[in-house]
Amino acid sequence: MRVVYNFLVYIVLIISPLIIIYRVFKKKENPKRFLEKFSLQKEKRKTGKLIWFHCSSVGELLSIVPLIQELEKKKNLKQILVTTSTLSSSKIFEKFKFKKSLHQFFPIDNKFILNRFLSYWKPAALLLCESEIWPNLICATKNRKIKLILINARITKKSFKRWRLLKHFSKKIFKKFDVCFSQNTETKARLVKLGATNTKNLGNLKFTTSKNIKYDILDNKIRSFFKRKKILITGASTHFNEKNFVIQSHLHFQKKSKNIISIIIPRHIERVSEITKELNKFSLKYHTHSNQNKINDKIDIYIVDTYGELNKFYRISDLVFMGGSLIKHGGQNPLEPAKHGCRIIHGPNIDNFKEIYNKLNDMKISTKFHSYKNGIKTIDNKLKNKKSNFDNKKIINYGQKILKSTYTEIIKLI
Repeated sequence: MRVVYNFLVYIVLIISPLIIIYRVFKKKENPKRFLEKFSLQKEKRKTGKLIWFHCSSVGELLSIVPLIQELEKKKNLKQILVTTSTLSSSKIFEKFKFKKSLHQFFPIDNKFILNRFLSYWKPAALLLCESEIWPNLICATKNRKIKLILINARITKKSFKRWRLLKHFSKKIFKKFDVCFSQNTETKARLVKLGATNTKNLGNLKFTTSKNIKYDILDNKIRSFFKRKKILITGASTHFNEKNFVIQSHLHFQKKSKNIISIIIPRHIERVSEITKELNKFSLKYHTHSNQNKINDKIDIYIVDTYGELNKFYRISDLVFMGGSLIKHGGQNPLEPAKHGCRIIHGPNIDNFKEIYNKLNDMKISTKFHSYKNGIKTIDNKLKNKKSNFDNKKIINYGQKILKSTYTEIIKLI
């Protein structure tokens, strides 16, 4: 299996210039830094102990920021290397103004590129986040006797089934980890079955919050518009057909209340034309976020047709419907709106975030519904019971416990 994997990596390596040109054209790649992915362009490595974190993109990066902030206080730790794979995550990294930490783009999982990368940075430990399982990287790291840790590990049912198809291969890979810190009990059990020999369930780092994070806010004109309206519901990360729940809810409450507006934030902005067609069927007026024209005060639905702006809208929302839950997708992560103090409602399909939703339900933050009719009734109950607003300190305090236990365990290892 390793031979097949390496063959595929070489194919990717051969066509990588074309891939990078395409991504630069699509503004998904930094034209000045893409050589980092081949370990040909590097920041300066300081003398002393360095540890390396790798996470995929923005969500994973934000989950480890509080941990990095704590580790930066350790005097014997001279530098922290953080690699990610996306342009958006590199931009987010820059906002934190770290003192000891620096960012590089993740090198291609090719043994020659990785060996050049490891020879330069010489990390004392590699901490892979969530489900970033890269076979060549794991083997190269272990061969150099570098501590190998999987933090905030997350193995979904779908990925578990895939790994199980390669049972012998997966066992060879997962047993190389010195320790795996899972974010839930289901992942812990799956890691053991996949071959991990040392696992601990410490909880989900996505519950943690950075001390000095500064979220971007909407510009004054848009904020002024929303202050004049009553936001009924924000449909966040909606998938196929889920915009219909927001539309039907809006039509229902439009009969009872004046001056209401609903927000739809599709998971994929390619669905905007599909959404506008549906809105036209019901003669609902809408405005798209990318439209620079003045917003008509009589619009019914505000469509966010841009990426990376969810938090701006969570800041002005009270009630959020989390998408991916009314279809068989497994749900979307509700922690960001919850940390902003939003109440969450969701459909029944939340397998990918079951433990998070269970915790939010225990905290009286989230509510499940099974049908449009039941969902509309849930919204009505929330509107009538404004006292159900919660203090997001519940999540912050819970996150601090997870952060403390994770930090303690990592310090023991490095």
